[in-house]
Amino acid sequence: LVKRQLLCYDTYIYKHGGRSLGLQDTVTAKYVGRNDIFADVFNYYIYGGEQVITPDTLEELDTREVDVPYGGVSGAGQPVQRTRDVIRSVIAKTDKNTAYLLLAIENQTRVHYAMPVRNMVYDALQYAKQVTKAALSHRLSGDYKEAGGDEYLSGFMKSDRLLPVVTLVIYFGCGEWDGPLSIHEMFAKQDKRVLALVPDYKINLLAPISMTDEELGKYRTTLKEVFSFIKYSKEKDKLKRLLSEDKGFCRLGRDEVDVLNACTGAKLTLAENGKGVIDVCTAIQEMVEEGRVEGRVEGRIEALVGAVKNLMDKTGWTQEQSMDALGIQEEDKEKISAVLKKKEIVQP
Repeated sequence: LVKRQLLCYDTYIYKHGGRSLGLQDTVTAKYVGRNDIFADVFNYYIYGGEQVITPDTLEELDTREVDVPYGGVSGAGQPVQRTRDVIRSVIAKTDKNTAYLLLAIENQTRVHYAMPVRNMVYDALQYAKQVTKAALSHRLSGDYKEAGGDEYLSGFMKSDRLLPVVTLVIYFGCGEWDGPLSIHEMFAKQDKRVLALVPDYKINLLAPISMTDEELGKYRTTLKEVFSFIKYSKEKDKLKRLLSEDKGFCRLGRDEVDVLNACTGAKLTLAENGKGVIDVCTAIQEMVEEGRVEGRVEGRIEALVGAVKNLMDKTGWTQEQSMDALGIQEEDKEKISAVLKKKEIVQP
């Protein structure tokens, strides 16, 4: 019973990555699963924005990785399945070489403090799958007859080669990633001589908040706007300025809006513009205008606060008497009182 419970727990943790599979996971997986977005991500991350990977060279692969247990009767009784978010095979052509790669993305809306272990398991299982497929291919073709004894026992020929696997973690959170970036960071203090013998495994991380505007400008798709929005989502003034100046936000579609609403708490809405096209410009303009209105209201309240404070100082009247004398409306009195109270707290 205990063994079965541990197996179920292990399956759950690795399959779901310690996360609850909710709206955020669904919309981010759908968004980066688009070939144009997937290609744009890796063209930036691997090639610095150079358009090496094209969407038409991407081939979708099975996201399931299966760990076949060993150990006989006392071992685990069934395979354990781990599920990636998105994985593609790709032919990347540069001026000098043609590279065959396996590229994978893991979406995170929360920090995963065991991410290096999780990704290391995914990548190891993918390499093991390649070895298994190579051995099966040799068996089916019957070319073991010309192989040496070591090659036969290995199942993997001396001339066989693996495809590199690049796994990229995209952190859609609005804050900093404060989790470990490598296996070595997860160890307690160790003798350097010991660590020198323990292979390190580092994760590839993409976090919008850590990217510069110049780096964001290297994206060719709506990733530029999505990552920019996430980066400045907690800086109200910068976000409003960004929305008013960057017309690229008007090209956002349903996938992008779903990601921003789910990951940042934005309340963008999509509407038909009369031509059967989904339009997000109206929602963006409403956000900008809302900010301008708020700014004007805040400015007006500050002016009224100054007038009330000045009248109180010169006449000795109470706050309420001063506001009545100035004819301030009831709806503004509470706002003014709150500001005055705050000022009194910070004054010596």
